[in-house]
Amino acid sequence: MTLLTTWPESGPQTLLLRTGETARIAAALAPAGVRFERWPVRGGVPAGASAEAVLAAYAPEVGRLTAEEGFAAVDVVALHPDGSPGRPAKAAAAREKFLAEHTHDDDDEIRFFVAGAGVFYLHVDGLVHAVRCERGDLLGVPRGTRHWFDMGTVPSFTAIRFFHVPDGWAASFTGSDIASRFPSFDELRAGRAA
Repeated sequence: MTLLTTWPESGPQTLLLRTGETARIAAALAPAGVRFERWPVRGGVPAGASAEAVLAAYAPEVGRLTAEEGFAAVDVVALHPDGSPGRPAKAAAAREKFLAEHTHDDDDEIRFFVAGAGVFYLHVDGLVHAVRCERGDLLGVPRGTRHWFDMGTVPSFTAIRFFHVPDGWAASFTGSDIASRFPSFDELRAGRAA
């Protein structure tokens, strides 16, 4: 289930908001310039589908958003359990790369979840918003926003990424340990967080 959980930046001991309602999520994130919307879910896009098949399935939405926002590049990123011996190490390395708080100075971070789930943590105006995105969710994080991303210890997701800058973006890490003080993807999924 898509879920927004908001706490003060001091820690997760005080729950300020928890909702799965699309309109409430969008309204809570809008003051920070964050875009949240739901797109229709397309059938026939199995885990492991090619990037071309994923983009073809969502061509109307991708075309509309690209025209609205002037994106220069669109691609697909996917990470799913496949039983290969090297997968756990690959998954751990991919997860670790995004777990620390960072910003992107050169582009927004726009993701549409075709399958699976991940949590974006947005550190804005003294608050931490944990947005558990799932199939059908589009999240747009403005450049310069402090955030981190957790795909869980067993990542399983496919997402369409949108870029204004053709070469993608580079992360600028803040050096803060704030991410370590908030519930992980796995803890949120298991309901072990406030």
